[in-house]
Amino acid sequence: MVENGCQVLSNVINSQIELHKRYGGVVPELASRCHIEVIDDVIDEALAQANTTLDEIDAIAVTNGPGLVGALLVGVSAAKALAFALKKPLLAVHHIRAHIMANLIAHHTLKPPFVCLVASGGHSHIVLVKSISDFEVVGRTCDDAAGEAYDKVARVLGLGYPGGPLIDTLAKQGNAEAVHFPRVKMPCELDFSFSGVKTAVINYIHKLEQAGISYNKADIAASFQAAVVSVLCEKTMRAAQRYDMKKVALAGGVAANSALRSAFESECAKRGLSFFVPPPQLCTDNAAMVACVGYYAYKAGCFADMTLNAQASLDIG
Repeated sequence: MVENGCQVLSNVINSQIELHKRYGGVVPELASRCHIEVIDDVIDEALAQANTTLDEIDAIAVTNGPGLVGALLVGVSAAKALAFALKKPLLAVHHIRAHIMANLIAHHTLKPPFVCLVASGGHSHIVLVKSISDFEVVGRTCDDAAGEAYDKVARVLGLGYPGGPLIDTLAKQGNAEAVHFPRVKMPCELDFSFSGVKTAVINYIHKLEQAGISYNKADIAASFQAAVVSVLCEKTMRAAQRYDMKKVALAGGVAANSALRSAFESECAKRGLSFFVPPPQLCTDNAAMVACVGYYAYKAGCFADMTLNAQASLDIG
């Protein structure tokens, strides 16, 4: 629950990491079922932590896309039921916009315009935030998202799930220059491709294993991470220069990565740019960021109705 768009009254998160860990990734059907099982308890806990009641809230905000449609449907159905029963406004929130706006919760002085890299398991976007309600994607991945590449490389290294935090931790023990993995160049200079570097790591490991050659997992993790971080950072800085942005932000689950945060902080300092990133708990999926976007939609009178549905794909514009 959020007040005035940036004051977090409660932010209850029910993690499914342990549920999906045995499968090495998110199983959509299990995710949806878990959502159904816990959503009422999460709502009750959020109200209790905020020391408020359903009657006292002004509106109901919910993410309707993009994402796994089954999980989205659970949230949308619950939000619609609450809005209808309580006669409260219903607010539809774009998932990627919510990640970006988590920066406004963490940094009350941040105002558009700014450029933001959104990096997660499903998305890798460079977004030009022109105003609170005007977003333009100026760069995107053409294949795998950065977080997806992390998960697949972690699986091949035998690290487990989720791959991002595990590779980030292991990489601190390795040499980032041990192996030079490719940095793919795209026709559109602000777009990404992480399929190549993921495949290069997998092939490198398989060749060593087939030849019976031992390898240092920490060195591979560090070298892979260096390749991904350098591309994400370089292209975001290029976007800031192209659009004359003096403020740069990070968002999404991969924004919790220590190497990425450090690289952005360093590069922004070199260029005289202001750098913003939410704390790690606001980088991964959370309700506070959704409520933040909902607050501004409420102020603008942008209400949804009972025909609102979940959408696996949804344009940010």
